[in-house]
Amino acid sequence: MRPKIVFLPGLLCDAQVFAGQVAALAPHAEVAVADVTGCDTIAAMAAAALTRFDGPVSLVGFSMGGRAALEAVRVAPERVERLVLIDTGATPARDGEAVGRMELVDLAHREGMRALARHWLPPMVHVDRETDPILIGPLTAMVERMTPAIFERQIRALLGRPDARPVLPGIRCPALVVVGRQDRWSPLEQNRELAETIPGGHLAVIEDSGHFTPAERPEAVARVLVEFFGHAVTAGERRVS
Repeated sequence: MRPKIVFLPGLLCDAQVFAGQVAALAPHAEVAVADVTGCDTIAAMAAAALTRFDGPVSLVGFSMGGRAALEAVRVAPERVERLVLIDTGATPARDGEAVGRMELVDLAHREGMRALARHWLPPMVHVDRETDPILIGPLTAMVERMTPAIFERQIRALLGRPDARPVLPGIRCPALVVVGRQDRWSPLEQNRELAETIPGGHLAVIEDSGHFTPAERPEAVARVLVEFFGHAVTAGERRVS
C-alpha cells in the first residue's frame, strides 16, 4: 500500500508552495494538500489535515502548517506515521507579537493583498532574492489569491497557537526537521532545537534559502523528502546544497 502524505501550508500559502515536493512524491505516494483557508485555529488546521485520508498518514507542515502538524500529533498520535516540520517552531505567541501581526491585518484590509505582499514577502526569503521576480512574482500571485478575511483568520489562529513544546519529547514516529540556512523568521537554531527535542529527530539544513524553503529550493527539499519517505535518514544534521 502506498503511503499517504498530507502537506500543511504556511501563512497565506496554497498548494503552489509545495509544487516541487508534490511532483517528486506523487509517483510514490498518495499526496494531498490540506485547505486551511477557512480555519481560524491551529486545531482546525490539524483536523483539516487528518480528514484528507482515512487511517495512518504522514504530515509535512511548513511554517504555520508545522504548528498544525504538531497539533495533529498531539490529538491523534496513532494516526501519524511520519512527520516533517519545515521552517517552523513550537512556542506560543510572544509578548507583543499581536501588535505587529494585527498591523499587517489592518494593511491587508486597508490597501489590499498586493500591498501586503510587498511588505510581508521580502523578509521571508533569502536576502539576495528579495527582488527576484522569478521567486517573488509567483509568491505575490499566491498571496493575491487569498483575501484579507483569510489572512485575519490565519493570524488569529497563530496568535492563539498552543505551546507545542510539551508534545515534542513524546513523538514516537520518524521525524525530520528541515530549515533554510538563511531563514530570518524561523532561524536555524530554533529548528535545530526542535530536532534535538524530538526523540530520534533529524535535521536537514537547506543551503542558500530563507524562510520559504519549499519555494526557494524546491528540488533540494524534494530530494530530502524523497529520501526520508524512502528510507531512514542518517542521524544528525544533513546539509543540502
